[in-house]
Amino acid sequence: MSFYLIIFFIVYGVFHLYGFVKVRAAFSPGIFASLCLGAFMVIMILAPVLIRLSERAGAEGFARFMSYVGYTWMGVLFIFVCANIIIDGLRLALYGIAYALDRDLSSLVSAHKYFLLISLALSLAVVGHGYREAGRVKMERVVIPTDKIPASPGKLRIVQISDVHVGLIIGNGRLEKIVEEIRKSEPDILVSTGDLVDGQLDNMKALSSLFKTVDPPLGKFAVTGNHEYYAGLQQAIQFTEEGGFRMLRGESVTIPGLITIAGIDDVMARDSAQNEDISERSLLERGEGNLFTLLLKHRPIASRVALGLFDLQLSGHTHKGQIFPLGLIVRLFFPLFSGYYDLPGGSRLYVSRGAGTWGPPVRFLAPPEMTLIEVVRQR
Repeated sequence: MSFYLIIFFIVYGVFHLYGFVKVRAAFSPGIFASLCLGAFMVIMILAPVLIRLSERAGAEGFARFMSYVGYTWMGVLFIFVCANIIIDGLRLALYGIAYALDRDLSSLVSAHKYFLLISLALSLAVVGHGYREAGRVKMERVVIPTDKIPASPGKLRIVQISDVHVGLIIGNGRLEKIVEEIRKSEPDILVSTGDLVDGQLDNMKALSSLFKTVDPPLGKFAVTGNHEYYAGLQQAIQFTEEGGFRMLRGESVTIPGLITIAGIDDVMARDSAQNEDISERSLLERGEGNLFTLLLKHRPIASRVALGLFDLQLSGHTHKGQIFPLGLIVRLFFPLFSGYYDLPGGSRLYVSRGAGTWGPPVRFLAPPEMTLIEVVRQR
């Protein structure tokens, strides 16, 4: 188990403990009710493990059921804990005001039951709204002016998809919507910037055929994200290639007279950040400097030694936090968080919010997206 997964389960366990203590303080349930609640929370903590084991055992129906229950609960609990932390802060402020004014507000400050019910209702409302929002994938449009595109054709249309997370939750219905939006955009090039898949793919290979219905004239290209490694790298690569994508794993492709497209593996495949910088720089130095250079890289980290060697980097990974206020934490790790950024050396970066979801099938204040990048000739 990786370090990050250990941290995840520790934090997730603390969230459940916090919720358990809140329920006990509000309702004072008996021993039997407390044991039932505790058992449910233990199952929910272990749900991600149970889902993976069920997939590997071929129990797809049970795995899908546990995915919806366990991950939806994860979203409810996250909002519930955040709401209660805010409420606890307000209660503490009320207590301080009451003490300063010598007033008795003890009944309001100690109204555990009412505060818990308010936060629970808020959590359910946010998750319900977020579930609908997660299914409304928008096509964002970004215009990149450059003098490196020839007068004919004068413009290249690139559609970026990222963080689709095809798996138990993101299945045929959502994927058909995504593919239809791609077709409507009529791209010259289609790129996937990682996390196209998530989970076991044994019974999902037919989904890759949906991507075959999209055939841009200049090709389809993809790079790995961290979830390709979680799902099983060889299976993930096979799924992607069966969809008609060419995997770029530390290599570049030049479309003569138009564009160079370079792609590197996610950092899960590398030993150190130093190796990442060296390989990325050496890869980009092989390209033709007079052509527009597109770099596909899953995580929105701009390598300092590669700045100026690419014109546009396309990334994803952050989901813009997916569920607010989680984005406030994600931004601490990835300052280049979401949207468009000008970088030193004339390089640029666009970070997609992603088309799918990881964990909870919910997005709140971070709507899903696909991106149409129009690279336009401009002197």
